[in-house]
Amino acid sequence: MNSNNLNTNAEEYDAIVVGTGISGGWAAKELCESGLKTIVLERGRMVKHIEDYPTANLDPWDMSNGGAPTKEIIARKPKQNRAGFPASPVYEHFFVDDIKHPYNEVKRFDWIRGYHVGGRSLMWGAQSYRLSDIDFEANKKESIAVDWPVRYKDIEPWYDHVEEFIGVSGENLGLKQLPDQKLLKPMNLNCVEEHLKNRIAETFNDDRLLTIGRTAHITEGTKPGMGRSTCQYRNRCARGCPFGAYFSSNSSTLPTAEATGNMTLRPNSIVHEVIYDNTKKKAIGVKVIDAETKETIVYKAKVIFLCASAIASASILLQSKSERFPNGLGNDSGELGHNIMDHHFHVGATAKADGFEDKYTKGKRATGIYIPRFRNLGGKTDCKDFKRGYGYQGGASRKSISELVPELKYGPALKEAILKPGEWNITLTAFGETLPDHNNKMYMDYDKLDQWGLPTVTFDAKFGENELAMRKDMKEQAVKMLEAAGFRDVKGYDKTDGMGLGIHEMGTARMGRNPKTSVLNKYNQIHACTNVYVTDGSFMASSACQNPSLSYMAFTARAANHAAEQLKENNL
Repeated sequence: MNSNNLNTNAEEYDAIVVGTGISGGWAAKELCESGLKTIVLERGRMVKHIEDYPTANLDPWDMSNGGAPTKEIIARKPKQNRAGFPASPVYEHFFVDDIKHPYNEVKRFDWIRGYHVGGRSLMWGAQSYRLSDIDFEANKKESIAVDWPVRYKDIEPWYDHVEEFIGVSGENLGLKQLPDQKLLKPMNLNCVEEHLKNRIAETFNDDRLLTIGRTAHITEGTKPGMGRSTCQYRNRCARGCPFGAYFSSNSSTLPTAEATGNMTLRPNSIVHEVIYDNTKKKAIGVKVIDAETKETIVYKAKVIFLCASAIASASILLQSKSERFPNGLGNDSGELGHNIMDHHFHVGATAKADGFEDKYTKGKRATGIYIPRFRNLGGKTDCKDFKRGYGYQGGASRKSISELVPELKYGPALKEAILKPGEWNITLTAFGETLPDHNNKMYMDYDKLDQWGLPTVTFDAKFGENELAMRKDMKEQAVKMLEAAGFRDVKGYDKTDGMGLGIHEMGTARMGRNPKTSVLNKYNQIHACTNVYVTDGSFMASSACQNPSLSYMAFTARAANHAAEQLKENNL
């Protein structure tokens, strides 16, 4: 589109950030702290820290249906309900209505979304692990997809930068596959988890070990933002944390950006196109539809950050067509929208633990256990049946039988049951790496439009043979570890689903060294339009098996500082 067709009265800023989730909050913070006047555009409603967390302090008896999904909610959120919790009255206000926000599936894909200020930073699992050079080098070593254009040393200082700001609790282990981090004191393992940890160390000689999950919760001191304090062990994090111990954009990065005086936040702003100027050979702004009035607005800026999530950012780029980019902005390689990855899970084992009846837990710890990757790391850890690896999450707990039997919820039987907690149960759930595959894609359907007249997303992606082969080992090793601990009723399980339920979608605008095979360069810039940065899960060239949000934040902070430097040098 030529700039002559634009509204000449469009508001102008130094920077535009699209999205307010994990990545968008960090882009806003770093750009504003660099002195750039920045408008932050969010397609959903406003959510204010603390005051807009309606269920944060509710108990089951305070909610209709005891907090269980109602038929009415499920009817409006059939796809969100596949993940379970998005349809609960406890959380459903933070997840989209599938009727209002439809999408299409050639193959099942569970696209779990939250359209509001803060995005999924309000509901994420907060598990925070670094990638290592084992992850950054794997594609090149195995001739799979494209080589990452960065290595661990490039990102390490930015991991430091992010962790020192958000607060991550956990235990450093000195593992090559899981780099040490800037950590606050760890939360505690309970007695059954300690027993399993010891038995794993005694039984297996392949360097597998159990630790507490590294999680973005403050366990000591305070961190920047809206009065962020230590975790209260309520484990109600995804309802919105009034204490700010659980990291979110709303409690941390966005207030920090606002405090600079450089941020303008505009909710209800659906960005659907990046405007490319053929004469200037760069992007000059974005087109927005007001979600409430459906008015079309144009905002201009020197630099644009797309942080709307892997699927949404790719959608915006695919719709950003011009004479230079007829197939979507930055899509010279034809890879835009392809290479979708998500972690595959819902496989592992469960068991019951005897001999700990006199042991109890206090509070509700806001994280679980973690068993880092121990497959395909060289030597005896290598497997011939599959590439890459997986880690386990899970934990042990005991519930009172009174929670399961309605007849025990009344009178003397209730008093007795309260004093008799139920038996100990333990679960290991594996999260495995998914290989990038060009055939796994999403695309825009211009025949099926949403209520704003925009094309809807269609998914055509599935887990491949490598993932299916890996799952056999994920289940088998979980069973072996629980059996080694001497637990009872050990049962393996494998519920193979479609992509999406990991809620770690990534890869739709991958970074790489060669513009012919990738969309972004090593600084998250579009190869052929360097004043547009994409820093959500879109950029991932491989998925690793670690939760990816910490990497999104580190790459975003790095890219935002790069953009600020380039602007000062008039290179954008």
